[in-house]
Parts: sequence; C-alpha cells; structure tokens
Amino acid sequence: MANFQFNIAKGQIKTLFNNVDTNSPTDSAIIVVPIEASGVEADDVLNNYDDLAALLAAANNEQSTMGRKTLVDTDVSLTLDDTANTLAIFMSTTITWAAATGNAISDILFCYDPDTAAGTDSTVIPLLCYDLSATPSGLDIVVNDHASGLIVVS
Repeated sequence: MANFQFNIAKGQIKTLFNNVDTNSPTDSAIIVVPIEASGVEADDVLNNYDDLAALLAAANNEQSTMGRKTLVDTDVSLTLDDTANTLAIFMSTTITWAAATGNAISDILFCYDPDTAAGTDSTVIPLLCYDLSATPSGLDIVVNDHASGLIVVS
C-alpha cells in the first residue's frame, strides 16, 4: 500500500481544499475516514472510485467504531510558495481518535463533502489515501500533518 491521490481528485485538490478553507460553500468539509485492514482493495483499484459510497459498497470497510472526523475551515489552510513553485495544504489541527477500539485499520481517507448538512456518501469525493496501520487497543490514535504539509503540489 502507498499514499496516493484519487484519480477523481487530480486537478481538483486545491479547489476542494480551498472551498473548505474559505467556508464556501458554507457546509463543505474534509471528512477523514478510517478504513479497516481486512478486505481493503489494492491501491490501483481503490484510486478509481469517484465517491465514498461506491468505495464502501465494494470490498472496503469503514472502521466505524473509531468513526469519522470532520475538518472545517479553521482546520485546513493552503500556502502558495512562488519561490519553490509549490502549493502546500496544511491541517492546522491534530486528529485524535480517543481511546480507539475496534478492528485494525490500514488507511485513512481524506474526502471532500460539499454539504455536510444534507449530503450523503454518494456526494462525498475521495481525495487522498494515506497508509496508517494501527490496531486500536483503547489508546489514542493521533494524526497530524508533517512540517511540509498534508500534501505538496508542484
């Protein structure tokens, strides 16, 4: 398994993260979804899904005991660096699954939800998949981005 950008999101990452960062539309958010280790499809198959409902309807299981996390405008930021010719997307918050329990996970997905008030998984767009192997044991599972950002586009 490797970290990757979903095919549907290629070319849209800046726009969709910027929608959340600028709170436009108002109810847009980044949804972080833990995926169980058992049954997860290979990356080359996984990256072809265009929405979260289709991804979860296949062999991939959401680790629902831990639950999803929602990142809103105050949780993400974008930094354009004209000198390095890059765009870095940062998570300004730490994601914590407190006292995590349930099945082992192998990945976490960062997805764009254009309408958290009325949307469904069929309107949620998978953006990024990151390897995160963990077996919940009642301890906290913590995720934060590294110094260079959640993703750097050049």
